[in-house]
Amino acid sequence: MKYWVVGLLFVALSVFPVLSYAISWNKTDDLFVIERSKNKNCVQYVARLMENNDIQESSPVAVYWVLEDGRQENLSLIERKYAYGIHSQEKLEKNRFKILLTAFKDREIILEKIDGSFKAIAYIDGRESILDRIFIESKEGLTGLPKVLYVDVFGRTKEASLPVRERIIPR
Repeated sequence: MKYWVVGLLFVALSVFPVLSYAISWNKTDDLFVIERSKNKNCVQYVARLMENNDIQESSPVAVYWVLEDGRQENLSLIERKYAYGIHSQEKLEKNRFKILLTAFKDREIILEKIDGSFKAIAYIDGRESILDRIFIESKEGLTGLPKVLYVDVFGRTKEASLPVRERIIPR
């Protein structure tokens, strides 16, 4: 009986995100991407919008793979839970949310509307900035799992739109 319940839960978690994303992807604002040294596949983060262009209040951010050939694919359960997923999404006020990424929980990202579209705002190199992309340099470890060598965070300062970059080296 326990295995049946676990199997049903796994199927539900695998299927329902596909259904909810398929319905809501017709209106989005691109926020930022995560690129990796491993290959050209990237993880895309988008703000999910309603018909009136307000951000959706439940699950305002969608995350999916953009493969080298341009196809889109959902993250796996493990990728969502341990690597590229959204750890939390908190409404601050209308059309303004705080999100934390699963693997980047110590860095707040604020979603807000700037010049008619939603942007991801984060502190990059100590400056409030519009987050454009994150690049992860890694190598295969002895166990087959990747070891992150560094993470580069790229954006533009919020006030002057000047390029800004920060390198994070894991301990």
